[in-house]
Amino acid sequence: MVPHFTVIRDTTPDSAILRGAVVAMGNFDGVHLGHRAVIAAALEMGRAHGRPALALTFEPHPRRFFSPNTPQFRLTDERAKLRLLAGTGLAGAVVMTFDKARAGTSAQDFIHHDLIGRLGVSGIAVGYDFHFGKGRVGSPSLLVNEAPRLGIEVDVQAHVDIDERPVSSSAIRIALAEGLIDEATTMLGAPWFITGEVIHGEKRGRDLGYPTANIRLDANCGLKHGIYAVRVGRGAERLDGVASFGRRPTFDNGAPLLEIFLFDFKGDLYGQALDCAFVGFIREELKFDSLEALIRQMDDDSARARAMLAAAPDAFPRLGVID
Repeated sequence: MVPHFTVIRDTTPDSAILRGAVVAMGNFDGVHLGHRAVIAAALEMGRAHGRPALALTFEPHPRRFFSPNTPQFRLTDERAKLRLLAGTGLAGAVVMTFDKARAGTSAQDFIHHDLIGRLGVSGIAVGYDFHFGKGRVGSPSLLVNEAPRLGIEVDVQAHVDIDERPVSSSAIRIALAEGLIDEATTMLGAPWFITGEVIHGEKRGRDLGYPTANIRLDANCGLKHGIYAVRVGRGAERLDGVASFGRRPTFDNGAPLLEIFLFDFKGDLYGQALDCAFVGFIREELKFDSLEALIRQMDDDSARARAMLAAAPDAFPRLGVID
């Protein structure tokens, strides 16, 4: 039986809050290996004291509040982030609204009013670089110094390095923008994925022998345009395929679109929500002089995608269930 994952929001009544829990604090964009180290520390602390462990995160991302006109490539929107957090073994998540009031809350008020007063936390796990409160005055060292007086335990996790480079959401965004899927997957601990609804397209793929499920990604998605080996989730079902993300230079050079061809699949997917995990980068987007040349290339892309996916049979993010 899948454990229930509780989501606590600003509107959640006090009577419904899991008081006494341990919290892993962070923005958790992508829920990468660095985030998972913080979560693992919270889970271990919770087990040691017989307490549930929760993630504590903020929505919208604070960067969106402070720089509303700057494009933000988020690795995970709120729902994707919660599904990933639900797959870690946490009992739930506290989602705090990041608005003008939250941005103006002092670090001390956040600790005493939000963490101790409202949530009644018994322990906190946090990354070495996490800051909070007005002016980002709140820091791991502040939490450590306050812990004895508050009667709570604080665990500060160091950065996680891969090949002597710190894992970070920014580094993962850069890897995705450069088509370095293996590098992004290593830092995330699983393939990066998106979720979207299948929409109607121009249906050119049908005429080419490659009918596609089309998904419009967020306008700020920074994924490199190109061809990818993908694994698609439809509920508990997993389907392998090859996908193009880009502007279709052979045809219309239009708005970016994700077009997924699922191997050995027949059926109508319009209106359905699919999870699409990017397992491997095959090539950059190209313009072809003829449809015949395009089809030959698509045949080759499909063969390469099948080989990549066969070499990674279990590659898919671990997603939990949220209400």
